[in-house]
Amino acid sequence: MEVIICEEYEAMSKAAARDIANVLNTKPNAVLGMATGSTPLGLYQELVRLHKEEGLDFSQVTTFNLDEYVGLSPQHEQSYHRFMHDNFFSAVNIPRQNIYIPSGTTSNYQAFCEWYERRIMECGGIDVQILGIGSDGHIAFNEPGSSLQSRTRLKTLAKSTIDDNARFFDKASDVPIYAITMGVGTILESRKLVLLANGSSKAKAIAEAVEGPVTSMITASALQLHPMATVYLDAAASEQLKMRDYYLWIQDKKPGAPAL
Repeated sequence: MEVIICEEYEAMSKAAARDIANVLNTKPNAVLGMATGSTPLGLYQELVRLHKEEGLDFSQVTTFNLDEYVGLSPQHEQSYHRFMHDNFFSAVNIPRQNIYIPSGTTSNYQAFCEWYERRIMECGGIDVQILGIGSDGHIAFNEPGSSLQSRTRLKTLAKSTIDDNARFFDKASDVPIYAITMGVGTILESRKLVLLANGSSKAKAIAEAVEGPVTSMITASALQLHPMATVYLDAAASEQLKMRDYYLWIQDKKPGAPAL
């Protein structure tokens, strides 16, 4: 696992965007796994800038989103369909037919999850999966206790996740208690993983995921098993890493790495 520490959120977002842009420049028809939430917003803004100002082309790209709330229509203002459209898809040239987001309103969730898994494989697998991390160390909606071999499925959200996401809704009772999510096993099959975290509220989860044991109680710790996982942090999110100085030393010696 490679750990890249930047001083501020903006620098972290730009470094991660450049990483993804390098993949697209090498493989224009790459398959991207997309994440939602406040953390990747800066990343998406920088990718949009690269598209508009530097010609980064998304015309052959296919995308698969990690998750979606159950019960929210694609038009709902808090759905992840809406989030991705408003913050990314509407500003780049990805063909609409190449965009896949889990359905929160399907009549048969098991069949949909099985189809979603097949469709990822039919498209050649995910080249780069973007990830955030929950305050309890979860990735996607793989809550503590999720199998590290889990596949796309229906998942009951933990109370801590509902509480964390309540700020996006009018009241906590409006937050759905179920979601459809890629599994940890699905995520680990991606060729490259890019996880972003910012702020001191994520520092404990990052320390446990990066330096703690691999455990289903911290599903982000499964990234330790992946040969091409990069974790992008701002300074605050890195403050509880025991080997922080070592990561910075490696970063300083690596050509082209962003300086702290």
